[in-house]
Amino acid sequence: METAQMLKQVVENVEKVIIGKREAIELALCSFLCQGHVLIEDMPGVGKTSLVSAIAKSFDCSFKRIQFTPDILPSDITGFSMYKQKTGEFEYYQGAIMSQIILADEINRTSPKTQSSLLEVMEENQVTVDGKTYSVPQPFIVFATQNPIEYLGTYPLPEAQLDRFFMRISLGYPTPEQESQMLSRFKNESPIKSLVAVATTKDLLQAQKEVGEIHVETSINDYIVNVVNNTRNNPDIALGASPRASICLYKAAQANALYNQRDYVTPDDVIKMTIPVLEHRLVFKQETRLKRLSVRDVIENSIKAVRVPL
Repeated sequence: METAQMLKQVVENVEKVIIGKREAIELALCSFLCQGHVLIEDMPGVGKTSLVSAIAKSFDCSFKRIQFTPDILPSDITGFSMYKQKTGEFEYYQGAIMSQIILADEINRTSPKTQSSLLEVMEENQVTVDGKTYSVPQPFIVFATQNPIEYLGTYPLPEAQLDRFFMRISLGYPTPEQESQMLSRFKNESPIKSLVAVATTKDLLQAQKEVGEIHVETSINDYIVNVVNNTRNNPDIALGASPRASICLYKAAQANALYNQRDYVTPDDVIKMTIPVLEHRLVFKQETRLKRLSVRDVIENSIKAVRVPL
């Protein structure tokens, strides 16, 4: 499949910058194929910004990085209208969101009011300013980052905001061998500067269209619903996954099948995507924390509790 080959080339291109993190790159790419937004939760300095920038360069997409701080305003994101005395009319001035790939850096450092300015554009690919709607350029995706252990001066994302993210990924620290290779590669300058596009936005839009054409059996539909429904009836979970999560898991499985050169979804596609898609959507009960269970453990138990279709 030509599309699958193109996607492999993109992954290999990004790996010129991000070393040893193929799975995270593939997950980010699958989200892009599904027009879904990504929450990258990781330590500072592991390559979150480089990952997003490398993906943007690989597809020759426009890219903007927004540094979220407590004083940033919603109008900085969505844009604003200004009265023009010459014409006697209000003119729209674009905000930072008007780009194909957005890096919302440290999104939890800005106020809830500013965080909420992203809700409409992440769901509907448009912003509304003074009663008028403006579409964002396509393809469009928001990559948001946050530090998982630093809480001082932050505003945790509410569940409604978290549910807008298609999946959550993490890069993690490199191995000593990978870090040594990284030092050699960054000897003179960052390889991101010499990175060139290996695909076009037209290729990406075509791939997004092909994701929807991947066949999904009814038994796989039922399997996805049962896995998600299991999180709602789990005694350890206060807030289970939403119907939006079911749709995201369905699409993610399709994207994984396309990436692996198949025109149909298997249970393995669903299993692989379940943790990245569901992990950030679940809320534990207070007593569950005393059991020292992780969200990943609970999801894995939910998967094991559901019969895999043959």
